[in-house]
This record gives sequence, structure tokens and C-alpha cells, in this order.
Amino acid sequence: MEIKAQSLYQEMQAMASGAKMEIGPLTPQAEFNPSSKNFAEMLGSAINTVNDMQLDSKDKQIKFEMGDKSLSLADVMIAKEKSGIAFEATVQVRNKVMEAYKQIMNMPV
Repeated sequence: MEIKAQSLYQEMQAMASGAKMEIGPLTPQAEFNPSSKNFAEMLGSAINTVNDMQLDSKDKQIKFEMGDKSLSLADVMIAKEKSGIAFEATVQVRNKVMEAYKQIMNMPV
């Protein structure tokens, strides 16, 4: 399964614009790289979202196995697939970041 980087990037931009966090007064470091704090917050938020999806999927699975009539098998499978896709996308992003890091570290100074 191949994840398209452009669609993932657009989704991350949509999440960031949806958050609309205010930026405080600029510090010397913030003038140098103002997006570093927002990127870290966005990345942490994305990872927490994936974790929440996996926990929700597991809860639905357990409830279905225990005989909860409010959940159908389709609901459980959809939640499981969504969490699986989100996890795969996270792994792909991590792999791309690691590749970029290795390329930067191998650059001559």
C-alpha cells in the first residue's frame, strides 16, 4: 500500500489551519524559525489522533465481542481499517523524515 505524500501533506495543513493557534510575541529563536513550535505541536496532535483512533477501534472490538447490540460488525471493521490506515500513514511519514535526516547528515559541509 502506497501513501501519497501530497494528500498527506494537505491533510496535515488542514489540521494545522483548523487548530488556529495564536502565536505569542516573537523571540530571537522564533524569528529564525517561527514554524518549529507549531510543527512539533501539529506532529504531537497527529500522533495523539492516531493513538485515539486505535484505542477507539480496540474498544469497539471488545464491545462487539462482548455482545453489544449497538455496534455492527461493519462499524467495528470500518473503525479498525481507519486506524490501520492512519497508522500506516504515520509510519510512512516517519520513514520519509528519517530518509531526509540521513540525506542532510550525509551532505558535505
